[in-house]
Amino acid sequence: MPLAARKCSPNGEFLPSDTPPLPPPQRLPTDYFPFKNQLQFETVDLLYRQSQTSAGHIDLLCKIWSASMPAGSSAPFRDHKTMYRTIDFIENGDIPWQSFDVTYQGPRPRGYVPPWMKAKYDVWFRDPREVLKQMIARPDLHEHLDLTPFRDYDESGARHYENLFSGDWAWDQADQIAQDPDNHGAMFVPFILGSDKTTVSVATGHTEYYPLYISLGNVHNKTRRAHHDAVALVGFLSVPKTNKTYNSDPQFRHFRRQLYHCSLATILSVFKPGMSKSEVVRFGDGYHRRVIWGIGPYIADYPEQVLLAGVVQGWCPRCLAFPEELDAPDILLCCKEHDDALVEGFHPTLLWDSYGIIANVVPFTSDFPRADIHELLAPDILHQLIKGTFKDHLVEWVSKYLVQEHGKTEAKKIMDDIDRRIAVAAPFAGLRRFPEGRDFKQWTGDDSKALMKVYLPALEGHLPDDVIRTFRAFLEFCYHVRRNALTDKDLIEIQDALDRFHHYRHFFTNNGVAATVSLPRQHSMYHYLHLVRQFGAPNGLCSSITESKHIEAVKEPWRRSSCFNALGQMLVTNQRLDKLKACRRSFEERGMLRPLTEDFATLQGRTFLEPHSRSIDESPEDSEAVDGADLSAEVTLSSRPSPGRPKSIRELADEIGVPKLERLTRRFLFGQLHPRDPRVPLRSVPIRECPTLPDHIKVFNSASAVFKAPSDICGLSGMRSERIRSCPLWRGKAPRYDCAFLMTHANVEGTLAMDIARVLALFSFWYQGTVYPCAVVHWFEFSEEERDENTGMYVVQPMANSNGSRRVDVVHIDSLVRAAHLLPRFGTSRIPEDLKCYESYDTFASFYLNKFIDHHAFEIA
Repeated sequence: MPLAARKCSPNGEFLPSDTPPLPPPQRLPTDYFPFKNQLQFETVDLLYRQSQTSAGHIDLLCKIWSASMPAGSSAPFRDHKTMYRTIDFIENGDIPWQSFDVTYQGPRPRGYVPPWMKAKYDVWFRDPREVLKQMIARPDLHEHLDLTPFRDYDESGARHYENLFSGDWAWDQADQIAQDPDNHGAMFVPFILGSDKTTVSVATGHTEYYPLYISLGNVHNKTRRAHHDAVALVGFLSVPKTNKTYNSDPQFRHFRRQLYHCSLATILSVFKPGMSKSEVVRFGDGYHRRVIWGIGPYIADYPEQVLLAGVVQGWCPRCLAFPEELDAPDILLCCKEHDDALVEGFHPTLLWDSYGIIANVVPFTSDFPRADIHELLAPDILHQLIKGTFKDHLVEWVSKYLVQEHGKTEAKKIMDDIDRRIAVAAPFAGLRRFPEGRDFKQWTGDDSKALMKVYLPALEGHLPDDVIRTFRAFLEFCYHVRRNALTDKDLIEIQDALDRFHHYRHFFTNNGVAATVSLPRQHSMYHYLHLVRQFGAPNGLCSSITESKHIEAVKEPWRRSSCFNALGQMLVTNQRLDKLKACRRSFEERGMLRPLTEDFATLQGRTFLEPHSRSIDESPEDSEAVDGADLSAEVTLSSRPSPGRPKSIRELADEIGVPKLERLTRRFLFGQLHPRDPRVPLRSVPIRECPTLPDHIKVFNSASAVFKAPSDICGLSGMRSERIRSCPLWRGKAPRYDCAFLMTHANVEGTLAMDIARVLALFSFWYQGTVYPCAVVHWFEFSEEERDENTGMYVVQPMANSNGSRRVDVVHIDSLVRAAHLLPRFGTSRIPEDLKCYESYDTFASFYLNKFIDHHAFEIA
């Protein structure tokens, strides 16, 4: 391929492929400038970045230090001002903020001139090209970015779509660039943009900010989603406001739109020369390469997409479908050339009414080569699917249908029962709780995602099958498109789910619940297959990435400010945070950050953990991303046994109510010592042939499952950690015994290769110099080999022996794969008001194996 990302010298001359990289600038291993030593740097990083300590508390801490230091010694800092000045001296990551102002230049009325026409609108930004060049030069990111577009096929010839460079768009862009022979050997570097207004305070005057973010298009999706500083804040756009009299004034609305596009074009203008002629950039591997910049996908929700594309609300910013029939077949896609021809040939009123085009809007992409805003609008799982179609449409339609069908009084009773069903869902790692159901006013993206995990079975028995199947099809579509990597086979499944959703959703229009299903957010699903082929997996371009960045870049800096004229203070805070992050990366790269002990002065022991910006996808309980590991799956017991738990098998048997636990454990040990045909049950082994157990055991309250789950929030290697709980008292309320997947059928593929069991205890013991980590499990069995037709989930039920007792076994901890979540089959029965979530597994007779609990479970269940 002509765009080969060839290595070159700093002046752009191509080098042989075996040329060694240039060494980085040499600095002494004791050079912590502007800090005196590691201790001082770690102190600043902890106080300013990790704990976000206020200036007053820093001053108080400095006084305490000074008072407690021995004679002749001094505290790390005199006060907060000294500490802040030290941060400001950091050279790494120093890209200063700059600004320009925009004023209205159009015709003004005679007499009274509206205030918005006289105001100046400030736009603050950092040089986005320098931001990307610093990102490209980071050694920690180099192995997580693609140098050239590619097409990935498996052994069967099926194509795989994952990162941006695996799609057709990057390939086509490279072909266009390669038409100029001067660009041969260069590298295509697109940048991803994202912007979205966010409100930081309603009580103090509806304070809004309009951050602009940028990311390297070459970076892998999971790196961008893992909050590894692969998304950077580069600007704050202006938010023009006026009074109610002029808020709907066409002139004001036109100015507001053009201010937005003008601001973007001005900020990004530094890239324009390098979009046609290459420039030389240093990379994290120490080599230089010629790069050609390009505008990549733009992450935005629907109102923002409408603003970007210059179309009327209600129209699709991507295709030519009419608002009344958005899902009509074979609709052509919009393009810049078509827009220009229509604007040139028709009156603005006709364009607005018949084509949905706002004639006087010039998209910012018009100033740049190879950029068409209609083509660049990224898919948005969060706002189009989760917040839009699920929360705003389907959940609301269920409420309307119940009122229409049963009347307000009975509908409230049914909704209360649905809420109780949601509330009794068993605890699970990372599952947001709904103790009062889902009847709350302020929904967040986390709330919607959590409700999607448990909502479907709660409707069964209260709503017709077509409604259940509508939700099933929609959820399967969402979980399919959220996969980290998609294949041609997956695209067929996505299309099947979409077809089923389109078929069953007409229940709501046929019964008068919804006036129409021709809705822009639902219509966006129509474009997902095309967007996957263009940009790869959508989860790398979702607005949940930018929304979670709001917390670090906007909301936390605002809370740290005086809240009066806060933007300037927020810019300084972001500047200092970036410098500290860059400084830490530099010290780590040079091997200067040695572990710290509990005794700070010796600089030995453990390091501070890198703080993690919690994603909109995450709930804090028992689950987290894992960096550094790279394995398929592993389950290990906790590092320490639980105090107060039994010390012998007999005591444990009494605690969990399994009288035959000693026999089961002896047979388990026999199986470990004498491998045998797995088809021959250990229960057939005479107990007298089994070894005697040691007197002492260790009992644990939890085990940690680490597994590869790149579709969920994970580390750079795609790994995720999850707790499996098994304890007699959880949070001082009740026992908690989680369920788990166990690998039991090695010669079978898919879900049926595994069994489901409830973990009644976790323990280990020594025998002849070997540790045997074990789990006591109560088996569940699949009711059918096929999934339930309405919900799409397998049905399982607890197994019992012939005498009615629980079917229990002892298994090696290695047979556990990860936690499983079961939701009751409620049928038509009403749920008692006093039933608690921790009683769920002991109350119901059969359960759905919840494949919607997370994306990894969807893959295996």
